[in-house]
Amino acid sequence: MKKIAIIIFVLLCSCNKEKLKETPKEIRKEIPETALYFTQIKSNDVKLGKPGYGDWLSSHKEKGQTFEQYFFSKHIIPTKKENIIYIRPIGNFNSLQKKQIELLNEYLAIFFQLKTKTLKSISNDVVPNSARRMMFGHEQLLAGYLLDDVLKKEKPVNRIALMGLSELDLYPKPEWNYVFGLASYRDKVGVSSIYRLQDGELTSENFNLCLSRLLKISSHEIGHMFGLHHCINADCVMNGSNSMSETDKHSIRLCSVCQQKLSSCIKYDDRKRLTDLENYFKRNNLTPQFLAMKKDTEAVSTKKNI
Repeated sequence: MKKIAIIIFVLLCSCNKEKLKETPKEIRKEIPETALYFTQIKSNDVKLGKPGYGDWLSSHKEKGQTFEQYFFSKHIIPTKKENIIYIRPIGNFNSLQKKQIELLNEYLAIFFQLKTKTLKSISNDVVPNSARRMMFGHEQLLAGYLLDDVLKKEKPVNRIALMGLSELDLYPKPEWNYVFGLASYRDKVGVSSIYRLQDGELTSENFNLCLSRLLKISSHEIGHMFGLHHCINADCVMNGSNSMSETDKHSIRLCSVCQQKLSSCIKYDDRKRLTDLENYFKRNNLTPQFLAMKKDTEAVSTKKNI
């Protein structure tokens, strides 16, 4: 009997689940006070309900990650030498797919408030026949080969993270049907596929749905590269997912705690990021996503508490 296809990213380097050790009081004072911004947008956090059958949290007993745990964890921080997110397309992309890559580049630059660059597409020929196969009438590439033998060897200037993007389906090992992608958070490198995000074929009719999936999955995986664990408290783009339907159900928004984590790492202007996201979603007719950002904008626009 064939194994059920695993349709979540397989991790080469699992998230650090160590409990935060007791920290001396003088060190604890270094933890920044929660800014008014995060207190205000917390009102828009939607608490997760009880997981249903097949949902991520029904099969993964995760403990989550507090802001304090994140603050004292070892995670990458942008520097003058490491401050650019790169996207490496792999394969032959049509015009609609190229448009999605352009929009992904723009989105990641806004989401992380870091320069993001799309490298020149490389051919599928970089993968030898020994790391390719035909499955259900279409070609698949071995995700591990792309990760270890192609992407890990690339050292673009000032790279802080690198995400490969394949137009062909991926598989992790012979006995599995497929995966969306594979990542090594230790090496800050990942590879994902757009093949299954497109529901067979990318068209003008499903363009926005497929784009929202791509934005969610890419920001989620790169979020892990910056040390964010799965969120278990609120509806959040950092929620774990067992299926495409579960991914579709989750919000594209970072909850208030996960926003505070990322902000403490990258040290951007939170209100500027929020405005940039709101404008991006409005400009690209992503209405549910725009409305989520608008609610946060309204929350932080209220009169400050005295």
